[in-house]
Amino acid sequence: MNVLVLGSTGFIGSNLMNKLSTISASRFGRPSGDTVNVVGVSKTLGVDLRNYEQTKQCLIDTQPDIIFNLASHGGSLHYVKEKASDVINDNIQMTLNIYRAMTEISSAATLVQPFSNCSYPGGSSVQQERDWLHGPVHDSIFSFGNSKRTIYYISKCYDMQYNIKTVNLLLPNTYGPGDSVDPNHTHALNGMIIRMLKAKKAGDSEFIVWGTGKPVREWCYVDDFSEALVKGAMLNNHVEPVNIGQESGYSIGESAHLIKKAIGFEGEITFDSSYADGDAIKVLAKNTTHNYWPDFSFYDHEAGIINTVSYYEDKI
Repeated sequence: MNVLVLGSTGFIGSNLMNKLSTISASRFGRPSGDTVNVVGVSKTLGVDLRNYEQTKQCLIDTQPDIIFNLASHGGSLHYVKEKASDVINDNIQMTLNIYRAMTEISSAATLVQPFSNCSYPGGSSVQQERDWLHGPVHDSIFSFGNSKRTIYYISKCYDMQYNIKTVNLLLPNTYGPGDSVDPNHTHALNGMIIRMLKAKKAGDSEFIVWGTGKPVREWCYVDDFSEALVKGAMLNNHVEPVNIGQESGYSIGESAHLIKKAIGFEGEITFDSSYADGDAIKVLAKNTTHNYWPDFSFYDHEAGIINTVSYYEDKI
C-alpha cells in the first residue's frame, strides 16, 4: 500500500514520517505482510501544492491509498492576523488543488486532514462536535480558523459529487519536540518554553506570563497527534469532524510552572493581566474519541514538557 504525507518536513509531518516508518500495514486494515511505501512531499522538497500541475503530478507519481494532508499555512496569532489573506488563500488553494487532482486521476485514496480546535466558535468551553459551526471563529484566529472550516465544506462537496473519501479530525493545540524556533511559526506552548529558556540564559529574575494564567487549555503532544492521524485513517470516510480530546487541560499558570521545573528556571513567574486572557476554558469533548478508540492513551503532560525542553535547550 502507498501512503503519501503532504507537508512532510513540517513539525507534525516529520513526526508522522518517523512513526510511519515503524508500523505495519495491519494498522491500516491490511495484511501485516503487505509493504507500506511511504512518500513525503513538501514545498521545500519541490512540490508546491498551490501549483495545480505539481499537485496532480505528485498524485500520479505516488498513486496513494492514504493521503495525510498536513500542508498548512499558519503561525502565531500575530502572524495569521498580519498575513490573513495569504493564510486563507494558500490553505484553500492547496485544498482545492488536492481534491481536483484526486477527481481527475480517479483516486480512491482516503484523505486524512487535521483541524485545530481554534476553528471552534469563540466563547466555547467544552467543545462538542455538534457545536463546531454554531458561531463565528474568534477574531484573533479569523483567517486560519475559517480556512479550516472552508476545507470542511470543500471536502463535503467533493464527497457529495465525486465520492472522494475524507476523514476530518479536530485536535487541540500541539506541542512537543521538532517544532520551529521561529516565534512566528511555533505553537503556543512551545513558544512559552522558548521564551523561558531565553530568560534563564539571560539570567532574568522573573518570567512574565501574558495574561492572568488562569485560562485552561488542552494540549496535544505531537506523538499523540500522529497516532490520532493513523487511527483516523481507519475511519475510511468521515467528513463530519471528529474530536481527538481528553476533555481536560491545564491552566496557563500550571503549564508555566511545569516548564519552570523542567528548565530549572530560578526566577519568579509573574502574570501581566494587561494582556487579554481569552476564553476561560477550551477543551475538546471526549465522547467521540472514547467511543471510537477507548484504548487511546494520551501522553503525560509533564513528561511531554520535559521532552520538549530537552529538544530546545541546545537550539536556543
